[in-house]
Amino acid sequence: MDTVWLSGAEWVAVLRIGLGLWWLESWRHKDKKGWFERGTGIAWAADVAGKHKWGFVKTGFTKVVEPRPKAMAYIVVYAELALGLGLILGFLTPIALIGGLLLNLLYLVLMIHDWAEQGQNAMMGLISFVALFGMSWQTWSLDNAIGLF
Repeated sequence: MDTVWLSGAEWVAVLRIGLGLWWLESWRHKDKKGWFERGTGIAWAADVAGKHKWGFVKTGFTKVVEPRPKAMAYIVVYAELALGLGLILGFLTPIALIGGLLLNLLYLVLMIHDWAEQGQNAMMGLISFVALFGMSWQTWSLDNAIGLF
């Protein structure tokens, strides 16, 4: 493979790190006080799920998220932080990439009517897919430095 400036493996690592920065920004810009103290994030998601055109989304939300809104707020917010740090540092990278794919899929299904949200989640999913199958932890990563994966 011919590339310009960086090797192919380094370009895939750039994608991984960029995706990590994207997740970190998702975490950074959240109103944590609103999410944790007032439940704004989960309340917003409950409203979206309640109006969803697919019944399984409302049912799943009602059974899994609604009974534990505070715990779910912490899970969502800190999952984004963990994904961002894991991808930037290249630590447990395949796990972070699969976790990110799953979280993007959940967001994609929940926000099926929001085209802007769909584009973001589709692109983040595509980058996760390329970084996973391109084995992006081979370059510029703690995984490589300590011999994981």
